[in-house]
Amino acid sequence: MQQEGRIITRPQALARIRRLRWTAFGLVMLAYILSFFHRMAPAAISGELQQSFQASGVALGALAASYFYIYMLMQIPTGVLVDTLGVRKVVTIGGLVAGGGSILFGSAGTLIVASVGRLLVGLGVSVMFLSAMKINAVWFHERHFGTMSGLTILLGNLGAVLAAAPLAWVLAYTSWRTVFVGIGIYSIVLGIVSWFMVPNSPAEAGLPTMREVEGRNPHPPHQGDWYHGLIQVMKNRETWPGFWPALGVAGTLFTFAGLWAVPYLYDVYGMSRAMATNHTAVLLTGFAVGSLFAGSLSDRMGKRRPVIIAGVAMYSLCWLPMLLGWQLGLIASYSLFALMGLSASGFTLTWASAKEVNPPALSGMATSVVNIGPFLGAAILQPLVGWTMDQGWDGTIVGGVRAYSMENYQVALGIMLAFSVIGLIGALRIRETYCRYVSTA
Repeated sequence: MQQEGRIITRPQALARIRRLRWTAFGLVMLAYILSFFHRMAPAAISGELQQSFQASGVALGALAASYFYIYMLMQIPTGVLVDTLGVRKVVTIGGLVAGGGSILFGSAGTLIVASVGRLLVGLGVSVMFLSAMKINAVWFHERHFGTMSGLTILLGNLGAVLAAAPLAWVLAYTSWRTVFVGIGIYSIVLGIVSWFMVPNSPAEAGLPTMREVEGRNPHPPHQGDWYHGLIQVMKNRETWPGFWPALGVAGTLFTFAGLWAVPYLYDVYGMSRAMATNHTAVLLTGFAVGSLFAGSLSDRMGKRRPVIIAGVAMYSLCWLPMLLGWQLGLIASYSLFALMGLSASGFTLTWASAKEVNPPALSGMATSVVNIGPFLGAAILQPLVGWTMDQGWDGTIVGGVRAYSMENYQVALGIMLAFSVIGLIGALRIRETYCRYVSTA
């Protein structure tokens, strides 16, 4: 093996691959953790946001959803960018934009300015997940893709956990504005560091690909312009079934955990904000741990569909106790939230399924199509749920914040159950890939 005019041995190449891939994975993951934090933080600061901007339920939902609108719209462009420009440039620019947006959000004096700041945050962090998936695809063995995808979600959810109980604890000592300005500065620094330390691929570093390490021929590059590859992915009918579980499961999970779970537990069960945020932390921790388990289980089984279908079906059933208004004890409510998070993780294998029914060189574009689903779902549901809640609101205000009845929440929960069932129907149509690229099998 030759690098920069000198010969390197196979052990030296493997050692350098390990060092570079974990550097790239680690830096992109730090940025991805921020995307989860921003995604879920409105739930913990919903009261502060309503007081700061005198926001109604629908206005609060629209503010939270502005992140998801731009995130959704950026998925296909991001898939194109990581397949063409490379991860290093994409992550750097994303970190700078997200940092500026977070600072603007934290210093906003009006709801409009706050919405612009959150829109910029969504624009910046929208590139992080697909960048991580690209790192997983090119720097790790194909047989480990499900496991690495699960690890990515597990680590990313640290941001969601930080946005729950830890953020509520921090808010007892400082303002939400200080938190978001500080996070913005951190994001900018991380973007600059990524420019110097995130390599795009082993080949760019003069190293063999992971298939060459295994003694196999590398995957062929895409022939033709990027838009021909995008059209190829979009026209592939087998790309699309995974979109529906992503929309139905992730969309409802982000809507509930990211905005309405805390008010629901406070209004219906009379929980304190700390206890309510502990429930969302359990929900998101279950999702994080379940993602790693689902990915590794799928890789060991050599199958995707059974894990996806079982997870989505169980997740749909988890909405029923809340929809039916069961009075759950503390242990039962924590158990329900844990099971809900664990089962939701089944949808995370839809990215692997979409990647594996398309050519390897188009992995970024393939995963980007499915990854529209979570954010389209949240963009629809957050303001829709807020609107339905406002329609039945009886005018009760507690501590300057609107208080909703159980009946208000049941309508919203019914909508989320319906979206979950749509996801289950889509999951049943996913092609089994047996954890390998079907085009090169």
